[in-house]
Amino acid sequence: METAVIKTPLGFAKFIGDENGLASISVLDDEKPTPIIPEVLEDAVYQLQEYFEGSRKAFQLSLNPHGTDFQKKVWDALLNIPYGKTASYLELSKKLGDVKAIRAVAAANGKNPLWIVVPCHRVIGSNGDLVGYAGGLHRKKWLLEHESPVKQQSLF
Repeated sequence: METAVIKTPLGFAKFIGDENGLASISVLDDEKPTPIIPEVLEDAVYQLQEYFEGSRKAFQLSLNPHGTDFQKKVWDALLNIPYGKTASYLELSKKLGDVKAIRAVAAANGKNPLWIVVPCHRVIGSNGDLVGYAGGLHRKKWLLEHESPVKQQSLF
């Protein structure tokens, strides 16, 4: 597995992957950027940079996350939440066919190894609250505002 670290507006992003695909992207508060990006991770780094610049709304990457079959099923469902939209944990569990699995869906969401690319930040509470984000709620809020079609204007 190859590793790369880049600076983003939300901290440092650590990429891990190989020729089989991207295994993880995680956000760190303190790390040193990788001076040379391994070739196998160049496209992932480039696409995440485009996302932060605002020019990318969807990722075209080969993904190879490690998890249980259920976790992978939840992560696949997250990929269907469009840019700029949100879904609740309840909606997600209904789409997966078991409304009673809401806690298991939330737990799998929290184990998502592919920060931003598999958009777990788009999952909110049924009442619209920002809940349960491993990267910190301040990052979740930033990401949702970044993706919002309505940008906050300054009055002054």
